[in-house]
Amino acid sequence: MSSKKKQKKSPINANRFIDTVLSVFTYNPYQTYNFRQVSHELGISDKPTRNLIKQMLNNLVDSGALLPISRGKYKLNPDYISPGLKNSVVEGKVDMKQTGKAYVITDELEDDVFISYNNTAHALQGDKVKVQLFPKRKGHKIEGQIIEILKRNKTEFVGTIEMSANYAFLIPDMKNMPVDIYIPKEKLRHVRNGQKAIARITDWPDHLNNPFGEIVDVLGTPGNNEVEMNSILSEFDFPLSFPDSVMKETSKIKEEIPAKEISSRRDFRQVFTCTIDPKDAKDFDDALSVKKLDNGNWEIGIHIADVSHYIKPESALDQEALNRATSVYLVDRVVPMLPEKLSNKVCSLRPDEDKLTFSAVFEMDEDGKVYDQWFGKTIIRSSRRFVYDEVQEVIESGSGEHSEELLLLNGIAQKLRMRRFDNGAINFKSTEVKFELDKNGKPLSAYIKEQKESNQLVEEFMLLANRKVAEKMARRHGKQKPRTFVYRIHDEPNPDKLMTMASFVTRLGYKMNINSRMGLAKSFNHLFKQIEGKGEENMIETIAVRTMAKAEYSTQNIGHYGLAFKYYTHFTSPIRRYPDLMVHRLLERALDKKPDVSPAHYEEMCVHSSEMERKAIEAERASIKYKQVEFMLDKVGEEFDGIISGVSKWGLFVVLDEAKAEGLVPLNELDDDFYILDDENYRVVGRKYGNTYNLGDNIRIIIKKIDLKKKQMDFGLAD
Repeated sequence: MSSKKKQKKSPINANRFIDTVLSVFTYNPYQTYNFRQVSHELGISDKPTRNLIKQMLNNLVDSGALLPISRGKYKLNPDYISPGLKNSVVEGKVDMKQTGKAYVITDELEDDVFISYNNTAHALQGDKVKVQLFPKRKGHKIEGQIIEILKRNKTEFVGTIEMSANYAFLIPDMKNMPVDIYIPKEKLRHVRNGQKAIARITDWPDHLNNPFGEIVDVLGTPGNNEVEMNSILSEFDFPLSFPDSVMKETSKIKEEIPAKEISSRRDFRQVFTCTIDPKDAKDFDDALSVKKLDNGNWEIGIHIADVSHYIKPESALDQEALNRATSVYLVDRVVPMLPEKLSNKVCSLRPDEDKLTFSAVFEMDEDGKVYDQWFGKTIIRSSRRFVYDEVQEVIESGSGEHSEELLLLNGIAQKLRMRRFDNGAINFKSTEVKFELDKNGKPLSAYIKEQKESNQLVEEFMLLANRKVAEKMARRHGKQKPRTFVYRIHDEPNPDKLMTMASFVTRLGYKMNINSRMGLAKSFNHLFKQIEGKGEENMIETIAVRTMAKAEYSTQNIGHYGLAFKYYTHFTSPIRRYPDLMVHRLLERALDKKPDVSPAHYEEMCVHSSEMERKAIEAERASIKYKQVEFMLDKVGEEFDGIISGVSKWGLFVVLDEAKAEGLVPLNELDDDFYILDDENYRVVGRKYGNTYNLGDNIRIIIKKIDLKKKQMDFGLAD
């Protein structure tokens, strides 16, 4: 008679098991449990393990992780501090996901705090919140529960109305808004089913999944250009018009310049001066002047619209400009920071008109070496308004109107540019898609805007002015510390992100040297040249930008890593950027030797301006994405060439040569085999036949489906 050997049970890992027991409480931090309930939650029924749970509960009480509530009942201790954490409660900002789960980003911890969908306490994207941290489990990310919403990021949302008989829901456009807004019948304001509208959240009872709201504005029918652009602006919290108080204040501003004001300024009206801008620009806030000096050097003036002369601190105009913080550039319009009378007329440096300016004037040789500098209030009269294409033609042909001055400026600019890259500046590139639109805003064609030498000419002199102004303000006077000032800063990249990127590009066949600041800059610049025109270009450039810290405004200078400048600011665009207006005011105070100001108020404005700048960039991208998809809308069923720009478990992302629009080929569209993702090699591979689709491959697709509302396109493979 045969006998079976008894199999030995694997011994329970005590450390791991105590974490498992604790997890029951961390997922339900306000609930009490006895050992039987914990056993039930963990699916444990055998007596030895249940007895072990009893022991673990006592150990967790001894460690301070659990509190004994009544005989045999326990609850998570809210004051328990996990090893490695200084506090059990932290503050941070919510990064909400469409699924309802979230992460809280906090300065107090290196990693973000994970919040499950049932622990968000009705917090939404961008809200400032207080988080109760759960005791950390080995091998798990930090988790917590939102216990208080300190400040709502926004209460108004753009979306589409879905009607019922006595109520409606607003379905938000925001992808990371996890709930719809319930609108009672009496709060609908004559909105019709299917229209775009703006709803304000008015109440959100704790026991309900959906917030209550009211309609505050009806935008109109989806698909209409005006409606869609206004929807984008509203989604990112940019106002659609100026308040009456601002317009009233603007109407009182006189366009004539008093003689007394002219006499108090350095006069450049007899010096050749020009503006160089895009063809469709109306707000000209910078001009260049050129004058030959007796010693053979050149006097180069960089003249910036003197917005601070017209807008006084604490005025309605000033407050509105601060609230907006920046002009917003959508595909079909500019939403200005300042009313049109100021942005396009009074402050704009239009040709053949006397204009008040704040200037940085340099004595330079033709190699771009600066011998002397001067900063101050000026008056100019632009001799000529150039567009970039006109200047480019002069540069390429060597002749044309004012060719001597333009060629001189370009020669100096190219030397400044070369020197900048030699010193470690990184030449980040970005593809800028432009559209030709009809009178109704419908895209007729799309093209890529090229950055040529004429663009670089203007850019280098603006960089020079910004750098020199920052250097002057950062200078110490004896034992005195530098005056309060607004810097444009760019921090060093995170070493872990750099390592990840270096590993990524290495697997694609490229090399990077991340061992030194100069080596990294040269690696980036060489990499950008290598990938130009290749399928992986867009992906690598995107990853490169994400690897870097974000540039922002601050009163605390740390330098600008990307430009390789120790001191840098934004001085050159006060018509469209509020920080430049702050810079003008602070520079004027310093030149007039007025008392310094406290940095706290300016730092607060810097933080706000940085945030609004990010929103403006997101709004611009959203408008471009919308127009790209709209441009392809009547091309469903047609075939196009493209490049595989990304691979994922969902399929192949393809950027079309036409309009650089991106869509997805779902994996189930690849029906000749069963394809699986090989993420280490950035490709999908057919399991049976071994066919591969690689990142960067040229591919021909057919457009299967377009969802304009979601700005998404589905592709299939062309036969």
